[in-house]
Amino acid sequence: MPNFNRTAALSAALLSISVALAPSAMAQNAGGGWFVPKAAQQPAPPAAHTQHRAPSPVQLPAPPADSSEADQQQTPPVLPLPPIPSMQDLPKGVAPPPTVIGVISVSGVMRQSTAAMQVERTLGGRRDALAQDLQKEQAGWRNEQQNLQAQAKTMTSDQIQNRERSLQNRVMKAQHDFRNRNRIIQEAAQVSLGQIERELVQVIQKVAAAHGMNLVLHSEQIALHVDGQDITNEVAKQLNSVLPSVFIPDANVDPEELAKSGKMPTTADADQDAPATGPAPAVAPAAPAAAPAAHK
Repeated sequence: MPNFNRTAALSAALLSISVALAPSAMAQNAGGGWFVPKAAQQPAPPAAHTQHRAPSPVQLPAPPADSSEADQQQTPPVLPLPPIPSMQDLPKGVAPPPTVIGVISVSGVMRQSTAAMQVERTLGGRRDALAQDLQKEQAGWRNEQQNLQAQAKTMTSDQIQNRERSLQNRVMKAQHDFRNRNRIIQEAAQVSLGQIERELVQVIQKVAAAHGMNLVLHSEQIALHVDGQDITNEVAKQLNSVLPSVFIPDANVDPEELAKSGKMPTTADADQDAPATGPAPAVAPAAPAAAPAAHK
């Protein structure tokens, strides 16, 4: 009677395979980078059939026989500290200018951005197509596995092993292809949202300067503000005027290869070389701008 242990193990491995489709790159795109280089990504280790023995538990020393619960819960002693060094008063410096505060909701700007809507619509469709292809491939794995189990009684051990090996190679290749497609979608999101993020910083500075604001805070961090301090809608309007759309790499183009070729289109940087007309208002740091909601 053939041995079906390998077939059962392969069946369990097939059920556990999945490809992460969450658009994490959209939320992780901070800074000026266009893409995540392959060298920075740790490849997933191949599935291993060898079982590793779990380490033996560490034996803790038993408490002494004469110890009591009161001794174990005793408060540690307060140890003396050296005296605090004295410091002389510093000379008077120039006082900062009066603060004129503005507030902004970056997520609110992104919801009104036509470029962000374009990214969500385009890349959302690609994620849906990837999920559908993954479901079809997984259905093919299950059908092949069921056929193998149904025909196992009429096959030799060598035939079963050959079928298992062929199915396993198919699964590994498909897993590699789906992960690569998912990486390309994430890097395309970084390229697209990076353009919006870079332009958004400039628009915030221009709008704030037009209102005499020298400090802009995120509205999520503010408990109370007046309507005149919120520049969210004005920034969204100016962003749509300056950047109504962005460059999105085609679905069949690897952003990494496109960047290496030196043909990666970017938004204009003419303002970076222009002389500054005055101090730019400070924008309080916060978490990276929220990406558009995942297309479901």
